[in-house]
Amino acid sequence: MRVLVTGATSLLGGAVAQRLQARGDHVTVFQRRPSGLGFREVLGDVADRSAVDAALAGVDVAIHAAARVSVVGPWSAFAETNITGTTNMLDAARTAGVTRFVYVSSPSVANAGKSLVGAPAGPADPDSARDNYSRSKASAELLALAAATSGFSVVAVRPHLVWGPGDTQLVGRIVSRAREGRLAVIGSGAALIDTTYIDNAADAIVAAADRAGELSGRALVVSNGQPRPVRELLNRIALAAGLEPPRLRVPVGVARAAGAVLERAWAGLRREDDPPITRFLAEQLSTAHWFDQRETREALGWQPSVDLDEGFARLESWFLARRNR
Repeated sequence: MRVLVTGATSLLGGAVAQRLQARGDHVTVFQRRPSGLGFREVLGDVADRSAVDAALAGVDVAIHAAARVSVVGPWSAFAETNITGTTNMLDAARTAGVTRFVYVSSPSVANAGKSLVGAPAGPADPDSARDNYSRSKASAELLALAAATSGFSVVAVRPHLVWGPGDTQLVGRIVSRAREGRLAVIGSGAALIDTTYIDNAADAIVAAADRAGELSGRALVVSNGQPRPVRELLNRIALAAGLEPPRLRVPVGVARAAGAVLERAWAGLRREDDPPITRFLAEQLSTAHWFDQRETREALGWQPSVDLDEGFARLESWFLARRNR
C-alpha cells in the first residue's frame, strides 16, 4: 500500500510507520518537524490545507495520528489541530482518491467521568467529554465516521493509555514526578485501569487499515486487556526507571478541588506546561476504566503480542541501557 501516517514524531505514529515499512508498504510521514526515522517526509501542519494536499498526493491509505495532546491549553488550539486538522485530512483524502482512512482517537471521547468496567466502545460525545483534548477528539471522531461512504472507508481506533520505551506522555509524566518526589496516588489506588503496550497499539492500527473496508463507520477501543490497579501501574513504571514508588496519597476530593484551582490559574497565566493535577487527571487516577476487548479482537483479527509483564521488562531494560551509556 501507499500509506500516509500523520504525527510520526509521536511514539505511536512512529511505531505504526515503522511496522508498515517493515512489511513492504510505501510509507510517507507528515508532521511539523523531521521525524528522523528515515521515511519519505512531508513537513507541515494538518491545519494547513495546502500542506495536507501535498502530503496525500498519490496515497491509497491515510492513518491520521497527529493531534494536540495536552492536559491544559485554550480550546482554540485544540480545535485548530484536532478538529480543523481532521476536517482537512478527510476532505483532502477524498479529493486525492484515498480509499481507506484510519482515525486514531481516544477512549476519553466517550468518558463522562464515571467508572467504566468492562465497557464497550460507546459513542463519542463532545458534550460529556471531560477536557478540551477529549472534547476536540470526540468532535473530530464524529466528523471522521460521518465521512464514510461506499468508496471511502473510515474506521476510528481508540488506543487506551499507550506506553513503552521512549514514551513522553504516560511514562514520561510519571517518571518526571517520581524523580521530583511528587508522584502521588489519588484515593486508594485500587481503581482498575487498562493500558496498551506500544507494539500492540501499532499492530492494531495496521490491522484496522487492512480491514477498514469491512469495518467502515465503526469505532473500536484497543487495549492490552489486562486491567491493573492504578497503584500497581505507578509502582511498576517508577521501579522500571530505577525510582522509588509513590509514597504520597491525596484524597480524591482534595485532588479534584486542587485540579479546578490549578486549571483556572494555568489558564489565567496562559501556561502551556502541565500543572501538578487537573480535574480530569484526578478522575482518571481514581476511577476504573477498562474495556471489553472481545469485539475489537474479533473485528481486527488481532491479539496483543506483548503482555504487561514483558512490557515492563522491556521498559526497565530501556531505562537501564540509558543509565549505562
